[in-house]
Amino acid sequence: MTLHRTSSSAETEALGAQLAQTLRPGDAVLISGEVGAGKTTFVRGAAHALGVTGPITSPTFMIGHRHPVAGPFAYVTHIDLYRVASLREEDPDLLADYVGPDVITFVEWPLLAEHELEQLGRVARRVMLTHAGGDQRVVEIQ
Repeated sequence: MTLHRTSSSAETEALGAQLAQTLRPGDAVLISGEVGAGKTTFVRGAAHALGVTGPITSPTFMIGHRHPVAGPFAYVTHIDLYRVASLREEDPDLLADYVGPDVITFVEWPLLAEHELEQLGRVARRVMLTHAGGDQRVVEIQ
C-alpha cells in the first residue's frame, strides 16, 4: 500500500496517469471515496495516459463509458455503480461489456460488484480517495 497526497486536480490526474503506466490489458482498478473526492479526476488522468483522447466524465447516469484506444488493448472503460442498488436486479451481463481481456477498466463505487469484477477480470489495484481539506486529497493505492 502506498499513500499519496495531492493538492490539486492536476496532481490527482497526474497520479492516475502514473498508475496507468503499470496496467495491462484485462486489469480492473477499483476506486472508492466519498462524493467529490476526485474519483473521476483520477480516472481522467489514467485514461488520457492510456490513449483516450476524448473527454472523461462521470458515467453515473449511464453505468459506464467505453473509450476506444489504439494499443495493446481495445478500450479503456469507466464504470460508476453509485446508482446501482444491487446487481441481482440488473442484467446478468451488465459488467461484461466493460471488463475483459482486451480492456482496462476503472470502477467507481465498486463495493457491490467486487466479486463479479474479480470473476470477469483481474483486480490490479484498489484506490481510495479521501478529502484532506480544501483541494487536498489523500490517495491510498493497494
